[in-house]
Amino acid sequence: MNKKLRIAIIGSRGYPYVYSGYETLVKELSERLVKKGHLIRVYCHRSLFEKKPTNVNGIELIYTPSIKSKVLSQLYNSFFSFLHVCFSNNDIVLVVNSANGPFGILTKLFRKKTCINVDGLEWLRPKWKGLGSFYFKVASKLATIFFDEIITDSYEMNKIYLKKFKKESTVISYGSTMTINKKVNFLKKYKLKSKEFYLIVGRLIPDNNSLLIIEGFIKSNSKKKMVIIGDVPYQDNYAKKVKSFSSSNIIFTGYIKNQEELTSFFNNSYGYVHGHEFGGTNPTMINALDLNCQVLALNTVFNNEMLKGKKAIFFEKNKKSISNAFDLFEVEYEKLCSQNLHYKLSEDYDWDIITQKYINQFKSLTSFRNM
Repeated sequence: MNKKLRIAIIGSRGYPYVYSGYETLVKELSERLVKKGHLIRVYCHRSLFEKKPTNVNGIELIYTPSIKSKVLSQLYNSFFSFLHVCFSNNDIVLVVNSANGPFGILTKLFRKKTCINVDGLEWLRPKWKGLGSFYFKVASKLATIFFDEIITDSYEMNKIYLKKFKKESTVISYGSTMTINKKVNFLKKYKLKSKEFYLIVGRLIPDNNSLLIIEGFIKSNSKKKMVIIGDVPYQDNYAKKVKSFSSSNIIFTGYIKNQEELTSFFNNSYGYVHGHEFGGTNPTMINALDLNCQVLALNTVFNNEMLKGKKAIFFEKNKKSISNAFDLFEVEYEKLCSQNLHYKLSEDYDWDIITQKYINQFKSLTSFRNM
């Protein structure tokens, strides 16, 4: 017997909204849960939405108070979202972002069954220095105490939570959002040709290492172009410095929300460059792997896990290593293409399988576990 679960999701910027891995998770998971007959509610940052429909694609939307602040926006919004959900009739609450760890005391007091996807090593990110780093360490620890289930998005992240916080977690990854599209018409407005550019996709933040990669690329012998897709939705000195390298050969597109256009960039890139440092499973890497792009990646345990079974060129976090990696990549390119000819993305990164894993997790915590 299939019973409808009433599921609330807290901690992202909302739906529909394109910004980071959290919003990708909320979109892909929510839409599939609705199709399976479950009742989904997503809490949204009120200030980010000009139009505020109460239902989109069968998903109930609740707009809770928010402020436009790089540091406090999520905590401010989460507080009101948690208060609201505590007085709701939802069967399960899915929370994203370990910053929300302390708010778990509220759902625990109100006996609301909860899961939290803790994502990456937030306390190590450069933007959270000092007090911010301390807060994330404490918040992540409290998440392991107050929430009924911890969800990590990679086996390496699972190991870290077990070692650092003595807490087991359920591993559920992110999936690909790509479609099949090799058209080059989207490239024309940027004066790009297929296989004549490298691609970086991600927020312009220090731990994604865009600046270092660009500087290393400039020092290499490559004659290709570099395309950087992404930005940050606030004024930021690091992002400003990265974008100061804009030229005819280093092209910044800003955000691209059209999936067909984004797929076209992946499919037509010469190589995808991944400098993300502190996350677990990264959606942009999964997209690149799904389309069997050739990859240059920062040498981390997380990137090695995602690239298992895929031949790639790795680099260390310094300009010389990055420069050498680009030169080696171009020497080894044909060999990489041949070795990866039959590469297939693991089922761990399939959204339908991911959705079923979440459903199983939700049911295991509720009275639906035997249904």
